[in-house]
Amino acid sequence: MGRRLENLIFLHLRRKYKHVFYYKDRGECDFVAMEKNTVKETVQVCLTVNDENFDREYNGLLEAMKNLGLKEGCIITLNQSDIFEKDGMTVKMIPAHEYIQ
Repeated sequence: MGRRLENLIFLHLRRKYKHVFYYKDRGECDFVAMEKNTVKETVQVCLTVNDENFDREYNGLLEAMKNLGLKEGCIITLNQSDIFEKDGMTVKMIPAHEYIQ
């Protein structure tokens, strides 16, 4: 189910932006969407965020946001929502059905 959700979000981003990449440095971020050589979105996809995977998902996204110069990013989940702020950056946790509308 997690791979299908990730594929759904990838297809949504490809319809919206010309280029969609994977980010990997110390951490990982599932998708970096670009248009005209400008990073538009950083997106992490996780079926369910819990105590076991929160740090990995959140910190990977924050690292990508910081290194790419973005102040906002999102974690797409099956049905969770929340907002987190750290060091002037905002991470929105959004259910997939809301994100793709």
